[in-house]
Amino acid sequence: MEISRLDARDLPEAWFLCLRETLAKGREYVIERGSNVGLRRKELDFIVLQVRHPGRRPLTPDVPPGVPPPSSMDYVENYLQYLLTSFKADTEQYTYGEDLEQQIPEIIRIYKEDGFNTNQGFMAVGSRDSIKLPDPPCLRGIDTRVQDGKLHFVVYFRSWDLWAGLPSNLAGIQLLKEYVATEVGVEDGEILALSKGLHLYDYTWELAKAAAGLEEA
Repeated sequence: MEISRLDARDLPEAWFLCLRETLAKGREYVIERGSNVGLRRKELDFIVLQVRHPGRRPLTPDVPPGVPPPSSMDYVENYLQYLLTSFKADTEQYTYGEDLEQQIPEIIRIYKEDGFNTNQGFMAVGSRDSIKLPDPPCLRGIDTRVQDGKLHFVVYFRSWDLWAGLPSNLAGIQLLKEYVATEVGVEDGEILALSKGLHLYDYTWELAKAAAGLEEA
């Protein structure tokens, strides 16, 4: 497997770099199980994405004229409830907040009461039964570290839609990180994102090329 290592200044740059990397190096295949069976994906084998200043505004990317924006802050602020609370619509199989809602206060308590030198600040998403779902959770964990007075998040996605998922997911996770950092009393830090399934569906390939400023993939 080829490991893609990308270093981005902020969240918009992270998205653009991932577009270029996936268009250039993504493995193309037809989906046999999961969301959008029968469609084609371009997918990186494995990505390690380091975002140095994820709190720099704007959190969502600007795109060239004629390209629909992949996300917006209005959408992200609505999406945030799916990280912070256990609210779930009747049509939804799961939300991340079902698992995170009770773990977030515990993360804050651990750092405030027990100190920063620990490796136990990990928030898990999903369970041993998640594999039985038609579409298991994509985000599977948020690991945390307080180092040099800053709170850093390390997130893992088993599968990750690059076009619309990544910019909304990371913007929402960044807002969560800022909240936790404030509660703990430290500065905001980096995001490291890992996935063995960062992909573009075929219906977004031309949009991705236009957004990335590429004439051909």
